[in-house]
Amino acid sequence: MTSRILITGTSGHLGRRVAVRAAAAGWQVIGTYHTTASGPADHRLDIRDLSAVRDTVRCVCPDVVVHTAAGREDWHAVADGAAHVARAAADVGARLVHVSSDALFSGKDVYYDEGAAPDPVYYYGSAKAAAETAVRAVAPAAAIVRTSLIVGDGQSAHEALVHRLVSGDADAVLFTDEVRAPIHVDDLADALLELAAEPYSGILNVAGADAVSRYELGVLIARHAGLDSARLSAGTVKDLCSPRPTDVRLRIDRARSVLRTRLRGVREFMGSAAAGAQRASGASASGALQQST
Repeated sequence: MTSRILITGTSGHLGRRVAVRAAAAGWQVIGTYHTTASGPADHRLDIRDLSAVRDTVRCVCPDVVVHTAAGREDWHAVADGAAHVARAAADVGARLVHVSSDALFSGKDVYYDEGAAPDPVYYYGSAKAAAETAVRAVAPAAAIVRTSLIVGDGQSAHEALVHRLVSGDADAVLFTDEVRAPIHVDDLADALLELAAEPYSGILNVAGADAVSRYELGVLIARHAGLDSARLSAGTVKDLCSPRPTDVRLRIDRARSVLRTRLRGVREFMGSAAAGAQRASGASASGALQQST
């Protein structure tokens, strides 16, 4: 019998890829969206509305719920929405896989394992920390996946920003002192689907194998797309007036022992095309590489 999976936020970058890969793996996929539908089986849902969430989950009656929906600047969507989804999943006895973020760390300790306590320094991180607390209270058997920057298929916000910066459609700097462990969206999607079918409970760090600065990530993205990385400008977090997490590196030793999915590093999955673009662009690309190291 085919298992039924409900994925929140299928109009988003991650949710859309989870839905596609779940369908390819044989799941019966139902998605939710807030503003724009991405598939024929999708339901419009405002996760800030507990009654609506409970009605939708009862109607679908899924075996598993994968919660990828967020709403970055909306506390009610990030924190309350996660609580609503967890409660509705628990009501129908569905397994829950909740997507969290490394944004709930300040970067003070640099390396973070699954036992690290959140110490957020900005709004989004605080909301994600609150979401985790709610999920653990309501659905203690849930898998809570802490991840990092999601890239890799050309559709992420980070890749879109680099394209705009190179073309001159945006004016911003990429930080050299803000470090993350980017993950390919397909690796993360496959890991979430593994956890959907397994009994793992609690927090699991699922991130990429390489730690890179925002600026180095931008250079890798530009070269992978055959763009002129020399057009990217570097800056530092300390030049900002508002706080941001700095060097946050999720330890993935446990994920490597739990998951079959191989968590590649960004230098690997962006590397081969980047090397070709570097050779093609000659001295200009070489100069940008020196800036990023």
